[in-house]
Formats: sequence, structure tokens, C-alpha cells
Amino acid sequence: LILAVVALMGCASTGVVPMDKDTYIVSKRDAQVGFGPPVAAKADVYREANEFCAEQKKKVETIEFQGTNSGFGRPASASLQFKCVE
Repeated sequence: LILAVVALMGCASTGVVPMDKDTYIVSKRDAQVGFGPPVAAKADVYREANEFCAEQKKKVETIEFQGTNSGFGRPASASLQFKCVE
């Protein structure tokens, strides 16, 4: 039952959200089963940030990254605050 619920939750992403002048955040929850670091979620938030900045012909500059390991009843998650720079 727990695996079915986790599978239905899937991976949830906020998409890129403006925070402040030229500062953005993107967060993702991963439906990773078991215990471990948020490797896939981290890769996904950086991928989204890079795609967003590439549309502006810029590169990602990390302001802050936070990751939460998956555990019993808790999916792995990642949150990236960033800027797009020349």
C-alpha cells in the first residue's frame, strides 16, 4: 500500500519560481523508495535551473542548495536558490 501511494505521488516539482530581483528557487520531491540522499532530485532541480538560464543565454549561479534524504514515510527532496549570470 505504501509503495502504491508513493508511486502515485510521483515526483513533484515547483518549477522555477521568482523570489526576488534576479533570484529564483526550484524545489523537487522525489518518489525515491528506501533510504538515501536526494541524488535524482538534486540533478532535476539543477537541470530545470540550467534550462531556465539557458533560455536567457546565461549560466546558473548557486545561492543555496538544500537536500533532504529519504526515509521511512519521507521522500527525498531538493531545493535550489539561484541566479542567472552572464
